[in-house]
Amino acid sequence: MNIKYIGLLSCILLFTACKNNPDKKAEVENPVDEITVQKPTMKWEPVASADGSKPVARHEAAFVRVEDKFYLLGGRGIRPVSIYDTKTKVWSEGAEPPIEMHHFQPVIYQNKIYLISALTGKYPAETPTEHIYIYDPSNDEWSKGDEIPKDRRRGSTGNVLHEGKIYISCGIKNGHIGDHKKWLDSYDPSTGEWKVLADAPRARDHFQAVLADGKIYAPAGRNTGIEPDAPFGGTIGEVDVYDIKSDTWKTLPENIPTKRAGNAAILYNNEVMVVGGESPVQEKAHSEVEVLDLNTHKWHTLPTMVEGRHGSGLVLFEDDVYIASGCGNRGGSPELTTMEKFGVED
Repeated sequence: MNIKYIGLLSCILLFTACKNNPDKKAEVENPVDEITVQKPTMKWEPVASADGSKPVARHEAAFVRVEDKFYLLGGRGIRPVSIYDTKTKVWSEGAEPPIEMHHFQPVIYQNKIYLISALTGKYPAETPTEHIYIYDPSNDEWSKGDEIPKDRRRGSTGNVLHEGKIYISCGIKNGHIGDHKKWLDSYDPSTGEWKVLADAPRARDHFQAVLADGKIYAPAGRNTGIEPDAPFGGTIGEVDVYDIKSDTWKTLPENIPTKRAGNAAILYNNEVMVVGGESPVQEKAHSEVEVLDLNTHKWHTLPTMVEGRHGSGLVLFEDDVYIASGCGNRGGSPELTTMEKFGVED
């Protein structure tokens, strides 16, 4: 039978049924009223390797993705790179860095990992690194890059890449003692050019910057060494935003709900996600996850992490957000070897 006539016959039968049954007619007229849309459950879940392998324990370190592998780099002491293969789901070890580097936000440029404006040395008088260091995942090799201008050296900065330039915001010069900076600079890896830009409205360190729509967002962090509650006090609630095109800063009207430092941050679903951290209000590392809507500049919360942690980073892979390693309490211990992810429940 021709499909057109099947459709016509179906309409006739439906009309007849509705005519003979008014209740059924109302049901057909408003079918959406009978449908409940189930939202997917979003949560954090532990991620175990396929063979029981784990990354090297570390904190005040970096966690990034290059293509289909995750990399943990740096941290207190000199520790080899930890590499997670998303295809085999196995951790392996890479090369050790040439010097101790910690308190930095890495940037991926041409599939190489740039470590810029890190701290080196022992607590509490750590010093800024004098050079940029580069890790090449393709051959598991480290190299020393350009020298950082002496009068712009600091560590614990928020770093992002935009149109081929690395932007380095704020930071601290004297380890966990003080000399906080409002500075903003750009660095061009292709030419080595270093440029001084407009100062931020306030100094901050122990934070991560996020790039979105040509703007740099600087949420959370602290002024390390500020009394009382040093070194964990001096946490910052204000969110400062830098417009790259106009070289101007502004401060958003709404503060982050939970002030903390040592947190990780990332752009997720066009929102700024701030995860974990440490503060003077609790000994355990924070597990809170708070998200800034870039349209309304309002904050809302997401489910908390399985484990609170600070001193790591966030990786986006196949719509899920991953975090690994870090520290489970404020300060330096215990260092973690776990990984977890946030996304639609498996």
